[in-house]
Amino acid sequence: MAAPDRRPAGALALVAVAAGALVAVLLGFLTFGAQATVAPDHVPVAVSAPDGPLLAMAEKVAGHGGGQLDWQVKSIVDGRKLLADKKVYGILELGAGPSATVVVSGAVNPSGTQVAQQALIGAAQALVGVPKIETVHPASAAGRTAPLAVSALGWVGCLAASAVLTLLAARSGRKPGVAARLTQVAGAGVLLTAVLAGFLKLWDSSLPLGWDVLGFLLLVTTGFAAAQAGLLRLLGVRAMAVLGPLYLVAPAVAGQVPELLNPAYRTLLWSWTPFRFSTEGLRSLLQGVPSAPDVATGVWVLSALLVAGLAVVLWPASSAGQEAEAHTPDGVVEVGVH
Repeated sequence: MAAPDRRPAGALALVAVAAGALVAVLLGFLTFGAQATVAPDHVPVAVSAPDGPLLAMAEKVAGHGGGQLDWQVKSIVDGRKLLADKKVYGILELGAGPSATVVVSGAVNPSGTQVAQQALIGAAQALVGVPKIETVHPASAAGRTAPLAVSALGWVGCLAASAVLTLLAARSGRKPGVAARLTQVAGAGVLLTAVLAGFLKLWDSSLPLGWDVLGFLLLVTTGFAAAQAGLLRLLGVRAMAVLGPLYLVAPAVAGQVPELLNPAYRTLLWSWTPFRFSTEGLRSLLQGVPSAPDVATGVWVLSALLVAGLAVVLWPASSAGQEAEAHTPDGVVEVGVH
């Protein structure tokens, strides 16, 4: 039987208070801190015009904007290609006469689109007056919010399945076996894909649900489930301290474009968070742009998560790991008497 903790109650209370403060600090940095420090920083936009005097005007436009905008001067065709490849968030097209068109895309992250559109409208008004607004691949409200929403739901759904399996196995006095974890990964992937597809159809029946979208959703859910299963196998329930807060990063960090985030958040969080790969890849697929580079990037990253997670799940248990599995959930080791 474990010996009772004889430390003073006041000391335990101080430890609890310190733990609460630490949690508040971490969540403040991970969530509200990212949102509170949002500011444009070299947001990529383009100005395009045909050859001639208008091209000189485009060069003049690109010379303004300070550090908030990162201008590129392109031809009309090249500017549209940059937008299709999601390398800029908007284009200011200068036309013949006193006219201009601001072109944005529904397949681009809405936060970047909003900033770019406002800046481009301001630039156009300073030159030729109020511009026309053109949106390629227009997105509904559901189309703008669904990619991040289903990514976050996929993560938390897989996390709930992983946590329940781990806790149920712990109650029985052993860790989940390889077969149980593989079943959980495959089952969560298939069932959650169906659930997320149902939400997409419920939110906006016009959103495409072809094999490319469903296949990408399946890769997202199985990749998330495998990564979680691998970490839970290594750390047990303690892995929830890492996996749980990651869910909070989704709306705060993955929902933004990197040019709006503080450089620290951009490097330490946005650069690697799995939600941004699933969100942007799915956004392109839902808006009918399967050739966008972030689709291929998402496939590679999520496939790597899936393979790495399965490798950890299938890795033979070491002797130390086998001994750990023999421990009961409350930390008491059963010792046989011979």
